[in-house]
Amino acid sequence: MTVAAQNTEAGVEGRILRLSTAEMSRPRSPVTRWFLSGGPLDRQRSEDNSHPWHRVLWLTGVDYFSSLAYQAGIALIAAGALAPVATLVLVVVTLVGALPVYAQVAGRSYAGQGSIAMLESLFSGWKSKIVVLLLLGFAATDFVITMTLSAADAARHATANAYFHPYLHDANLSVTLILLLTLTVIFLIGFRQAIRVATFVAIPFLLLNLMVLVAGCVKIAFHPDLVSSWRLSLTGQTDWIGVAIASAIIFPKLALGLSGFETGVAVMPMVSGGPEDKKGEAPVGRIRNTRKLLTAAALIMGVLLLSSSFVTTLLIPASAYRPGDPASGRALAYLAHELLGNVLGTVYDVSTILILWFAGASAMAGLISLIPRYLPRFGMAPRWVSYRRPMVITLFVIDLIVTLIFRADVEAQGSAYATGVLVLILSAAVAAAIALWHDFLGDWRHHATALPLSLFFWLVSLLFFYTVIVNIIERPAGAIISAIFIFAILFFSSISRYQRSQELRISDTVFGDADSAQIWPLLVGRKVNLVPHGLADHKRKAEKIYRNYQVSGPLAFLHVNLLDNRSEFMTALRVSVSRERQNFIIQVSGAVATANTIAYISELIDPLTVFLELTEQNLMLQSLRYLFWGEGEVGLTVYSILVRYWEWSSQETRPTLYLMSLETHSPPTH
Repeated sequence: MTVAAQNTEAGVEGRILRLSTAEMSRPRSPVTRWFLSGGPLDRQRSEDNSHPWHRVLWLTGVDYFSSLAYQAGIALIAAGALAPVATLVLVVVTLVGALPVYAQVAGRSYAGQGSIAMLESLFSGWKSKIVVLLLLGFAATDFVITMTLSAADAARHATANAYFHPYLHDANLSVTLILLLTLTVIFLIGFRQAIRVATFVAIPFLLLNLMVLVAGCVKIAFHPDLVSSWRLSLTGQTDWIGVAIASAIIFPKLALGLSGFETGVAVMPMVSGGPEDKKGEAPVGRIRNTRKLLTAAALIMGVLLLSSSFVTTLLIPASAYRPGDPASGRALAYLAHELLGNVLGTVYDVSTILILWFAGASAMAGLISLIPRYLPRFGMAPRWVSYRRPMVITLFVIDLIVTLIFRADVEAQGSAYATGVLVLILSAAVAAAIALWHDFLGDWRHHATALPLSLFFWLVSLLFFYTVIVNIIERPAGAIISAIFIFAILFFSSISRYQRSQELRISDTVFGDADSAQIWPLLVGRKVNLVPHGLADHKRKAEKIYRNYQVSGPLAFLHVNLLDNRSEFMTALRVSVSRERQNFIIQVSGAVATANTIAYISELIDPLTVFLELTEQNLMLQSLRYLFWGEGEVGLTVYSILVRYWEWSSQETRPTLYLMSLETHSPPTH
C-alpha cells in the first residue's frame, strides 16, 4: 500500500493520523515543476522579515501616492473650478471616515487579512463564503484596474514627453502592454527587495511633486489675479454654501484619492512592533505602528491632494485638461514642464512612470496574496491558484483583456477603479461597526465606548454607501466591470468546488482519548471489515452482513458526525475507537462530508472489505445534498472517491467494496 498512516506521539491529544499526500509523489514535467516552484502561497506566513513602520510606509505609498499622477487631472475634468473644494471634502472624508475605519481593521486583522477576513469571521456557513466571494470580486476590480490604469497613465506620460514622443509617437496602447508584460516577467522571475525599491521610487516622486507645487505656489503668489478669477468663478452664480453642497455632490467622482488603505493593512505583517510583541498574543506594537503608518500616509496624501488640486485648477486652462488635451491624465506633469522646463519635466515623467509601474507591482503582489488566502481553502479554485507563477500568468491575461477593452484610456478606467476602492472601504466600515456592536453586546461594561463607536461607523458606512451609489449611477462602467469579476469568480468557484468535491478533504486526524490510540493498531492493515453505519443497532447490521456475505474477521462500524458548518472544504477529524465484543466502533466527529470522511478512514485503516449502503433516491437531489451539506448518496460517492484516489496514487492493495441497498445486497464491486 503506497499510502500509509503516520503516527506521531505528543500526548493523548497529539496522537495524529495523517495520510501521506499522493499529489506530491506524482511525476511532473520540468515546466510544471518550474511553474509550481516556491510552495503554496496560502502556507507562506513568515513574519520574520519585519521593518520599521516608516520604511513600510513607502510600500503602501507606491499605491496611494502614485494616484497623484492622475488624480488632479481627473478632478479638473469632474469638477472644474470646484476641484479644490471637492478635494477638501475628499480629504475630510479620508481623515474622519476612512482613517478611523482602517485603524479599527488594523486592530482586529493584524495578520494582514484586512476587512474581508473580518467579515468572514462575523458571518458563518455559506453566508460567509458568499460575502467573501462578492468582496473578492470588488477587490479584483480594484487591484486589476490599479495595474491597467497605472500602466496606461505611465504610457501617457511616456508618449506625451517631448523627448520620448518622436520614438513612441501616440502608441499608448502598445506601451501599456509592454509595461504590463515587463511587470509579469519580473514576477515570474521573482520579485524581491520590495521595500528598498518602493523607497527608491516613492521618495523622489514626492520630492519632485513638492518642487512642482512650490513652483506653482510661487507663480500664483506673483499673480494674485489668478486667485481672484478663481474665487469669482466659484461664487459668481451662487454663495459659498452652494459651493460646499455642489462640492459634496461632486466628491464621489474624486474617490480615486481614497486608494491605498487596503494596501496599508495588507502590509501589516511587515511592520515591526518591537520587543513588546509576543508570539501567540495580539501584537500591540505592530498595531500601534501600523496606525502610525496609516495616519502618516493619509496626512501626506491629504496635503498633496489639496495643494495639487489648488495649483492645477489655477494654472491649467480649461482648454488644456479635457480628454485628449496635453494635460489630460497628467496635470502635474504638464505643470512640471511648464514651470521647471523640459529637462526637470522629463525627470518628473520618468519618476512618475516608475511609481505608476511599481503601483501595478504592488497591486499584483496584493492579488497573488489575497486570492490564494481564500479560494483554495474554500475548495473554490484549482490547486494551481495557490502558486505564484500560474497566478501571475492568469493576472496578465486578465490585464491584457481589460487594457484592450478600455484601449488604455485612463479616464474610462477611473470609474471601475473608484467602485472597487469604495466598496472595499464600505465593507471595512461595516465590518468595524458590526465588530464593535458585538463587543458591546458581549460585555458592555468592558466595552463602554463600543456602542458610540459602532454608531459612528454605521454613519461612516452610510456615507460610503452614498458615495458608492452615486459613483455607480453616474459611472456605471465600474459596477459592470465589478459584476463581471464577481460573476467570473462565482462561476469558476462553483465549477472548482464541484470538481474538487471528491478529494479526501481531511487535513489531520487526532485521537479523542488514550484508549482509542491503543486500540487503533488492532484495526490497521487488512484486519477488519469497515461498515459505515448511521444507526445505533450494530447487532442487527452485523447479522445482516454475516447472513448475506462471506466475511472473515471482525467488523468495524464507522459513525460520521458532521459539523454544523458544512460549507468548509477541509477539516480536521477527531477519532474515538471502542470495542464491542469481537467488533469495533469508530466515532468520527468534525467532518464536513460523510462520503469523503469514510473514504479517508478507509485509506487509513486499509480494511479487507467496505460495506457501502445505497439509498436509491433521486440522484440529482442527492448530488445537491452532497455538494452543499456533505450528505447525499454516500455509497456511490465513496466508491467514486476511492476509485479516483487509487488511480491517482497508484494504489496496489485495495479493499473489496460492497454496494448494497438498505434492504438487499448487490454483487461485490472491486
